Amino acid sequence: MSDIVISVENLSKRYRLGVIGTGTFYGDLKRWWARRRGMPDPFLKVYEADHNNRDGDFVWALRDVSFRVRRGEALGIIGPNGAGKSTLLKILSQITAPTTGVVKIKGKIASLLEVGTGFHPELTGRENVYLNGAIMGMSRAEVDRKFDEIVDFSGVEKFIDTPVKRYSSGMYVRLAFAVAAHLEPDILVIDEVLAVGDADFQKKCLGKMGDVAAEGRTVIFVSHRMEAIERLCSRVMLFQQGSIALDGMNVREIIDEYLLDDGGGTVGSVWENSGDEFDNEWFKPLRVEICNDAGEVLTTPVRNSEEIFLRIEGDVRWVNKDLAIGYYLFSEKSHYPVYYSQHNDGAPVDWPKIRKGLNVIKTRIPGYLLNEGLYTVSLVVHLRTGLATKFRIVHPDERKIQLSFEISSVVTDSTNWIKRRGVIAPVLEWMNA
Repeated sequence: MSDIVISVENLSKRYRLGVIGTGTFYGDLKRWWARRRGMPDPFLKVYEADHNNRDGDFVWALRDVSFRVRRGEALGIIGPNGAGKSTLLKILSQITAPTTGVVKIKGKIASLLEVGTGFHPELTGRENVYLNGAIMGMSRAEVDRKFDEIVDFSGVEKFIDTPVKRYSSGMYVRLAFAVAAHLEPDILVIDEVLAVGDADFQKKCLGKMGDVAAEGRTVIFVSHRMEAIERLCSRVMLFQQGSIALDGMNVREIIDEYLLDDGGGTVGSVWENSGDEFDNEWFKPLRVEICNDAGEVLTTPVRNSEEIFLRIEGDVRWVNKDLAIGYYLFSEKSHYPVYYSQHNDGAPVDWPKIRKGLNVIKTRIPGYLLNEGLYTVSLVVHLRTGLATKFRIVHPDERKIQLSFEISSVVTDSTNWIKRRGVIAPVLEWMNA
């Protein structure tokens, strides 16, 4: 029992809904009248269709969660938006208190939950490093010993004496992660905030977290990047609707289960954005559907000889030639994508025209390509900068959406239906040499 550093028992967190005023007397009166008649709050932004953890005027972010984490363990936490992952990290970091349950933590904990966590905007980067060290219980001598290493890792040495309120979000995260990882906490808690950094920095972060775990310290990592979870974590917990659905060391199996899970509903060939399920400053998808060449939504499995179209309807907020709207296609056999495609692949003359406001674009999945099985879609929106032969992706926004289709059978060139080995089952041209 001495190697248990986190013990969580029957943890629950409840939030009250609708206690903040609408901002107008008419709105408050409308809300009061709806409550008197037993009607739903007309201004409520959390809907029963999205969260099955409503209880009257309350919502349960977490319900009866219990688990233990050992020293040196790298624990990954995955699950859909609204599953309670970030709420759990806030409780572990003592930012908010649980409604019921007990949390016991042994050792110093460092948390990086959002951009600027633990930083004072008026202080310089240098001052914030020492401030964070003091908050974590480090002496000045200990911070002095690590200071150069922190600054070198963060890459913000030119701006270390500049107030952090002038930092970009990426610079914020670089310095905050460097501080959290290098001041030798017993427990390092990281949320998806690393997505703000560029690809090179994300690789550095994953490598450092691996080093932290190898040194016998504990890492808790929440991410939607399944490849990062598999690479770093020795154990994974899958959260759904505020509870632990799966927990174990079989990391890949749990990830596959999550990617194929329908979230308690029916995964179909149409996905509609309910509220702010997927939204960013460049593009908000409104509807994504799988259809045939005639534009009819697919409702039944199809043969691999048939062409399939992915149709995306959404609101473009910012027109930029580097804005890319794309998707990953996943098969039921692996959480690694079958392929990736985006709307501005290929020669520019072939790109669909993207303008500000409502846009509808579609892409074709050719026939005689996919193997028999179930396929799901992960929608991606990002900015791409640099030359076509060497580019980097900044601010990627990738979300798994509840959208799928099924290939029921594979047709070969000899018209026999077979289930082939492999992720894809293309019918290729053969000829005499």
